[in-house]
Amino acid sequence: MFNIQTLNKISPIGLKELDGRFAVADDMENPVGIILRSFKMHDMELPASLACIARAGAGVNNIPIDKCTDAGVVVFNTPGANANAVKELVLASLFLSARKIYQGINWVQDLAGKDLAIQNDVAGLVEKGKANFGGTEILSKTIGIVGIGGAIGLKVANACHALGMKVIGTDPSDSAKTLAALHLDIKVFASTDIGAIAGECDYISIHAPYMPATKHMFNAETLKLCKPGAVIINAARAELVDDEAMKAALNAGHIAWYVTDFPNNELLGHDKIITIPHLGASSEEAEENCAYMASVQMREFITKGNVVNSVNFPGAELEGDFVSRRVILFRDDEAESVCKRIQEIFSKRNKGFSIAYTVKNGLGVIIFGLATTGCNGACDIIKELPEVIRTREIQ
Repeated sequence: MFNIQTLNKISPIGLKELDGRFAVADDMENPVGIILRSFKMHDMELPASLACIARAGAGVNNIPIDKCTDAGVVVFNTPGANANAVKELVLASLFLSARKIYQGINWVQDLAGKDLAIQNDVAGLVEKGKANFGGTEILSKTIGIVGIGGAIGLKVANACHALGMKVIGTDPSDSAKTLAALHLDIKVFASTDIGAIAGECDYISIHAPYMPATKHMFNAETLKLCKPGAVIINAARAELVDDEAMKAALNAGHIAWYVTDFPNNELLGHDKIITIPHLGASSEEAEENCAYMASVQMREFITKGNVVNSVNFPGAELEGDFVSRRVILFRDDEAESVCKRIQEIFSKRNKGFSIAYTVKNGLGVIIFGLATTGCNGACDIIKELPEVIRTREIQ
């Protein structure tokens, strides 16, 4: 039985993929796997039993990746599983900022607290007051997608194009795969430079990953490059935007609106900031998709050693039925040479086995599939190699 600990509420529909071989609970001793959403693990001691962590979502800044890599704990995420939910929230953000919808709704609701004479003439007051909430249409406006090549960026770009907007975007890879997934009219700049698109955008939607290089990518300097009156939508990560710089740009009238899915004390109460309570992935469908994907990836790794959508180790998959498997995780600047040495050690003591391996950025994964339960001592030798982080036996 494999013990799995949940650190957040996870959709039971997804958890069904962890079959009778797994015991799942939020209070679990010696877990071999952890599934979570937003729980912050940085101050958590990693159990010695832990082999993998599955994040039911895309971002992993709540997980100590380096610490996990050092311990040989494979970390998975679920890219694309919540993409449609986030896309729909971005579209809602477009309409909220263009038409002053929520301000108008709040004004109407406030009429309930007025005196009886006012309440009896709500229809008349609405006709008089609606002029205060006039807006603009998004048709023919230009939206820039920062990070257009990701699963969410692609969906937002195509949806906005379908709504009649002009769409441009930045994608550092400018890959053929990205271009093939976009409408032909959408222009992509092979750059991380916001300035490549900022000056012509009425709206900018942020979909870049958060990492040290992208922290505060929207700061005082980059905001100055934006078209006067532009709207910035952030459904990606709070850290991508410098809040103080954003407020200064709003106060100066250079930026018209900031819509963010990441409220904090600095942003509350500003009449040009629309704060959404982190609802990007909060749809039933997205939570089910993320839980399903996380559970399947965890099951595949624990029972077969297959690594799919890991953020800290390269992917590797070995198909087929075997009596036993061995999984080797290793790290070295000369990882290719280490990989060959491990294979040589294994092949000298074993015959008729299958293998899958991948090496990338100094890290490697090898999966051996055997027709026997033992490996004739090869694994004991491999385990002692200084480059090997961890080995696992799967029966």
